[in-house]
Amino acid sequence: MIDEPLDRLRAAARRTRELARNRAGTGLGHQDADDDVGTIGTDGALGFDPFPLLEALHRHGVRAVVIGQVAGIMHGSTELTGDLDLLWDGLPAHAAALAAAFASVNAQLIDEKGNPVATHPDSFLGPKVEFTSPGAGGDCCTPELPWGGLRVREFLDRAITVVDPGGLEVHYVSREDLIRMRRAIGRPKDLRRADELDSL
Repeated sequence: MIDEPLDRLRAAARRTRELARNRAGTGLGHQDADDDVGTIGTDGALGFDPFPLLEALHRHGVRAVVIGQVAGIMHGSTELTGDLDLLWDGLPAHAAALAAAFASVNAQLIDEKGNPVATHPDSFLGPKVEFTSPGAGGDCCTPELPWGGLRVREFLDRAITVVDPGGLEVHYVSREDLIRMRRAIGRPKDLRRADELDSL
């Protein structure tokens, strides 16, 4: 097993791209993911590479915490994914840097009604905004999103920070908090992945 979280993520992203390389597009996006299979079965897996956006967040000084299956992979999960989900504090003072990071990778934003919105600080202030960018799409969430009674704002404080030899700094949710999130959401894939994380 690969020891370093970012090395695990790089290897998993590479496996995802290889798996999807000869697959025809399905037209299925992030929100169309099957509750059992997950986004590995969507077009998000085609060319999946979360690192350009993670590097942009780092360059712009944004403390966005990786959640979802990318965090699971960083903790040692063997299941692949085709999306990148993020949690940030939702404070207006931090929205400009977040918007600048997303704009720098030509990300496109979609609101909760499915409408395109500008990559502007105000667009990030709702509970959640969906994004697509070259390499990775997903959800950018705040603690205002209903999380089944979980105190998700506290998860931000407990997040783990890893720095690779090149200086890239990535924050990701703790294993215990990710398990709590998985069990609160409760889809088949979440419960299966929570069990896997429990066993690590």
